[in-house]
Amino acid sequence: MEANSSVFLQLLNAELFHFCEVKMKTIILIISLCVGVATMSNASQFIFKSADGGLINLEEFKGKPVLIVNTASRCGFTGQLETLQKLSDAYISEGLTVLAVPSNDFNQELASIDAVKEFCTINYNLTLPMTEITSVRGKNAHPFFKWVKDTTGFSPKWNFNKILIGPSGEIVQTFGSLTRPTSGAITNEIEKLLDQEVPDQAAG
Repeated sequence: MEANSSVFLQLLNAELFHFCEVKMKTIILIISLCVGVATMSNASQFIFKSADGGLINLEEFKGKPVLIVNTASRCGFTGQLETLQKLSDAYISEGLTVLAVPSNDFNQELASIDAVKEFCTINYNLTLPMTEITSVRGKNAHPFFKWVKDTTGFSPKWNFNKILIGPSGEIVQTFGSLTRPTSGAITNEIEKLLDQEVPDQAAG
């Protein structure tokens, strides 16, 4: 009887730990969504819901550049998924992250994130980190995109707009749909950022 009670307590503790962990992640996301955009000073403070479950915290990429792209599966620019993957393959070992943000704001995305993931895998063998289907403009825009607009005036005008974030979480440059991911306009900026030495803020 005592052995059974011990096993039960161990299982209960494990379940409670998992429950608390999930709740804490949810609380962190809610804080990210609710805190006023005006109080955000850099991109590292934003969190997205991941297409694979869980969260994508931009803090994890601090110290290296991130290219954030609003994507869609039924757009004339959807072929850029291939060049986004090529861009990632070329620079990922040096620290670049290319983050795909599927969005239906222009009515050209599939109905579910599972359908989006399947489409991207089958057609482009995409391995980029990806968020859930997310609004990128207007009153329902994710706080990151609201912050970008408040900071720079830039808001995606179509699918496959691109926002380059620097190692310190600053907005370096924005690009429209017509700028190919592997164009010099983007790769030159990425290479400059990869060459930067980021100050150790902890040592400050």
